[in-house]
Amino acid sequence: MINVTKTYLPDIEEYSTYLKGIWDRSWVTNYGPLFLELESKLKQHLNINNLTFCSNGTVAIDIALKALEVKGDVITTPFSYVATTNSIIWQNCNPVFADIRKDDLCIDASKIEEKITPKTTAILAVHVYGYPCDVEAIDVIAKKHNLKVIYDAAHAFGVKYKGKSLLNYGDISTCSFHATKIFHTIEGGAIISNSVELARKVKLMTTFGHEGDDYFSVGINGKNSEFHAAMGLCILPKIQDIINARKNVFSIYDSNLNFNKTKLTRPQSNLPLEYNYAYYPVIFETEEKLIEVRKLLVANDITTRRYFYPSLNNLPFLSYQQCAISEDIAKRVLSLPLYVDLEKEIVLKICTLINSKL
Repeated sequence: MINVTKTYLPDIEEYSTYLKGIWDRSWVTNYGPLFLELESKLKQHLNINNLTFCSNGTVAIDIALKALEVKGDVITTPFSYVATTNSIIWQNCNPVFADIRKDDLCIDASKIEEKITPKTTAILAVHVYGYPCDVEAIDVIAKKHNLKVIYDAAHAFGVKYKGKSLLNYGDISTCSFHATKIFHTIEGGAIISNSVELARKVKLMTTFGHEGDDYFSVGINGKNSEFHAAMGLCILPKIQDIINARKNVFSIYDSNLNFNKTKLTRPQSNLPLEYNYAYYPVIFETEEKLIEVRKLLVANDITTRRYFYPSLNNLPFLSYQQCAISEDIAKRVLSLPLYVDLEKEIVLKICTLINSKL
């Protein structure tokens, strides 16, 4: 079975070396030396000032909303994983959906301002599949209306926009380091901010609001362990090789799928960026065609994922808000297998099977 993704794992002996140190120290969590080393190396690698390594990407969004004291309405995208919307609801806020752009599937900044009301306090946008939102336009809108900006950058590790990490934008950017991501710590995430004061607030919130035996604020347990940090330390030095290998698979798809303006397309960005090749989604002409192709791939032991589906404005526990583009794309988009050691012959087979149905 060819899975839609496959977790990249380092040499087990390399990881075991870190495990031996953990055993020798008997320090498995609570800001151990590997945790602190990973935070430091991530900041250096990404060329960012403040980063808090935390337990997962959803907790990262929750803490971002809490740290920024977001209340009321939050303008967000309907085209994302459900965690984005769930975090807004979890923090007792109300998601207000602005539709997406057809090219890169990120939130359409030109549709944000019409959604702003006196209840609006923040914008939570997503760099979909690692493609950047219109960060300049969103910044202008946010400053005009005194709104906080959070970027769910779960897909954006390693992406550079105009020569610097995409994680530098917004009041806070959040990352997921889940096992399916470009860079992972098995489970994990990060919260990034350019503000030293905000970074300290975030750090407190991930550790019950206290330092040592002193308590300073309300907080939760958002920490991560030495075992997860060890995995990150094994993978971080190899991240460029990982991206290059994924780029190679990406280029095979690009060269062999029969793209056209109607029957098969894929999202893309014309912005000046260094991409990370996080996913390979394709968009079919109809949902019926997607289902037909997916069944054919399954019959050949190839799994795919309808990522993202459904459009989040259609979630059954929310009042419906129309987002025509997102609703349409979500029914027709399919993520194809993409991982480091996916063999060329398999990629060519996938392309041949898809092309046979176009």
